[in-house]
Amino acid sequence: MLIENKNIWITGASSGIGSELAMQLAEAGNTVVVSARNLDKLSALSEKATSAAGRIVPLAYDVTQDHENNTVRSSLAGIVSKLDIVIICAGRCEYIDNAELDTDLFRRVYDVNVFGAVNSVIVALPLLEKAEVSQQGKPQIVAIASLSAVTGLPRAEAYGSSKAAMIYIFNTLRLDLKKRVDVTVVNPGFVATEMTKQNDFPMPFMMHPPEAARRIIKGVAKRKLTVNFPLRLWLSLKLPSLIPSLWYRWLGPKLVRAS
Repeated sequence: MLIENKNIWITGASSGIGSELAMQLAEAGNTVVVSARNLDKLSALSEKATSAAGRIVPLAYDVTQDHENNTVRSSLAGIVSKLDIVIICAGRCEYIDNAELDTDLFRRVYDVNVFGAVNSVIVALPLLEKAEVSQQGKPQIVAIASLSAVTGLPRAEAYGSSKAAMIYIFNTLRLDLKKRVDVTVVNPGFVATEMTKQNDFPMPFMMHPPEAARRIIKGVAKRKLTVNFPLRLWLSLKLPSLIPSLWYRWLGPKLVRAS
C-alpha cells in the first residue's frame, strides 16, 4: 500500500467499489470521509473501520443536489483541514431497450454520472488546493468512469455516453488544473456490485470489489493518467474500436439481443 496518512473524500461510498476503497484506505492509515445519500450505510461502514489504522467519517451528500454543495464543503472543512485525494465514485446505470429513448432516463443517469461528478469537484477543489505539494506530487482527483465508454455498446446509450462525458471532462480538467491538481481517470470493467446485479447479459472477466479497489489504489498511488482494467476486456473493446467498420458492422451487432 503506497497511500497513507492522507485525507481522502469518496463519493458513492455506501456500497460496491466506493465502500471497498474506503475500507482499504482506512486500513492503510488514512482519514477517509465517505459520502452518499444513505447515512445509515455510511455509519455502518464507519463502525466496521474501528480497528483500522485510520478512520472513516460519514458525511451524507446527494451529488445531484447543487444546493447542498456549500453546506457539504463546510462540513468537510470541519472534518479535515485539507483534502489530498477525492475519489468520485457515485454512479447510476440504466439501460435502454429497443432504442426507445427516454429523456427522463437520460437525465437520471446524467444527473449522477455527469452533473454529480461536476458538483463533487466544485465541493472538493478549494480543499484540494489547501493541500501542500509534496515529493509524492500534487493533490489528486480520481474519477471512476467505465470501459463502457471505449466504444458503442447495445442498450448503453445513456450510461456509456455519460461515462464518455466524464472521461472528457476530467481529461480536460487535467490540462486546466495541471499546476494545481493531478487527475486520474479509472475505467473498470464489470465488478460484482449492486449496480451490476441488474444486468441480464453476460459479463466477461467479472471482478470482485476487493480486487477492483486494489487495482484502483495501485494506479492512484502511481499517479497514472488512466487506469483500465481488466486488461483483457479493455483490449477486446479497444482494438476493434480502432476499426469502426469491423465493430459496428460485424462484431457489435452480435451483442444486440433479439427483440
